[in-house]
Amino acid sequence: MASSFTPTLDGRYLLLGQSDEQDYLQISKFSKKDADAYFRKVCSSHVSRYEAQLQKFCNFMDFVLDSPTPEALHGSASTFDRLKYKLENSKFWAQLLRRTLSLGQKGIVDLMELLLSPTSKVLDKWFESNLLKATLAGDAIIGSMMNINTPGSGYVLLHHVVGETDGDRNIWSHVEGGMGAVSLAISKAAKEAGVLIETNTEVLKVMVEDSGRANGVLLADGTKVHSSIVLSNATPYKTFMELVPHDFLPVEFLHAIKYSDYSSGTTKINIAVDKLPQFHCCKLNNKEVGPQHTATIHIGCESMEEIRSACQDACNGLPSRRPVMEMTLPSSLDTTISPPGKHVISLFTQYTPYKPSNGSWDNAEYRESYAKRCFDLIDEHAPGFCSSIIGYDMLTPPDLEREIGLTGGNIFHGAMGLDSLFLMRPVKGWSNHKTPIRDLYLCGSGTHPGGGVTGAPGRNAARVILNDFKKHYQ
Repeated sequence: MASSFTPTLDGRYLLLGQSDEQDYLQISKFSKKDADAYFRKVCSSHVSRYEAQLQKFCNFMDFVLDSPTPEALHGSASTFDRLKYKLENSKFWAQLLRRTLSLGQKGIVDLMELLLSPTSKVLDKWFESNLLKATLAGDAIIGSMMNINTPGSGYVLLHHVVGETDGDRNIWSHVEGGMGAVSLAISKAAKEAGVLIETNTEVLKVMVEDSGRANGVLLADGTKVHSSIVLSNATPYKTFMELVPHDFLPVEFLHAIKYSDYSSGTTKINIAVDKLPQFHCCKLNNKEVGPQHTATIHIGCESMEEIRSACQDACNGLPSRRPVMEMTLPSSLDTTISPPGKHVISLFTQYTPYKPSNGSWDNAEYRESYAKRCFDLIDEHAPGFCSSIIGYDMLTPPDLEREIGLTGGNIFHGAMGLDSLFLMRPVKGWSNHKTPIRDLYLCGSGTHPGGGVTGAPGRNAARVILNDFKKHYQ
């Protein structure tokens, strides 16, 4: 197994994630200097310096990500409750200060440089190989319209390695049965706890009493579901611009929600193929799964300039002429999701504007031309790929908005820039999952700490809600 595979058109490739020793040799093929910069020698083995620094920062960030934000208290409250609230916030800031000081001055400066800098600057500081830098840069742009030259994009690079699998950082796992199995597992646990779940039922609006308190939801069929607490996992825009009566929301709050950045450059393509893609750079024609098939395969990432060019196309209103793609084959590890000998492929492709200037995603030929562009690019690296396609499904930004409710097609429920994180997510003054509507809470990726399959927004929201519930209903 491997974690990352970047093929090149000149017959070379970069395969990472099998072992530190193998990674050192792989990087050395392109730059001995980069291999030494990526690793430090300890006895007879190599330990990643680059990942070690990111992990140190991830350990620091864990506390912030796993804690509700120390937001200011809204509304009227007793003197005792206000003092208690200030004490809780003071504890947070005291712990954060201790953790910050533990980094030391150099560590603090290095962290600030990472958080505030463009991804290109961060990677240029470490490495010289264009292929290595472009491979690593993929984590900073996925799901966004952000360029690698954008200040603050370095944080997104960090955000994508903050997760863990069995205690190991920067590892992406495949769920047996597909990602839907996660939802099914949560559903099963909820039902065992007595939760009633309704699906294929559209919520028309959140019901709000004259006092400004949420007391349930109105369904599209006219059914009223009453509840003492309402949680919304929809995007902030969907929740407040479409589901909540505006009369109960402050004008400044509505304005901030409306004009938040929900842009996305991602088009998702799911493909069924009748054989494994064979990359010519591997010089193999083996029907068996190889380590390259188990990795995240980076297409269109041979250089930083390719990424810049792809993004610039989208800024000009055009789908990238040579899209940047992250390609995975979950069936290479999970045999339950495809018939024997067949495989499923997932493509995250960038960059695709929500409203292209040279066509429309509603046009079948226009959609097909973009899909073919992506497939042809893969075919350049894996000849015969196009002829292996049985069928495909494509979700452009408008499709993601319409079918899944992702405003702007943004998979994170809103941009992950530094101006949209922590105390400013989703908007300044309302970062602790509470809303201007009493007993209505946000628990999705549009809240702190942001997108990704972490469960952190929901867990943080649950802590806030349980605390409020104890105060008001016990």
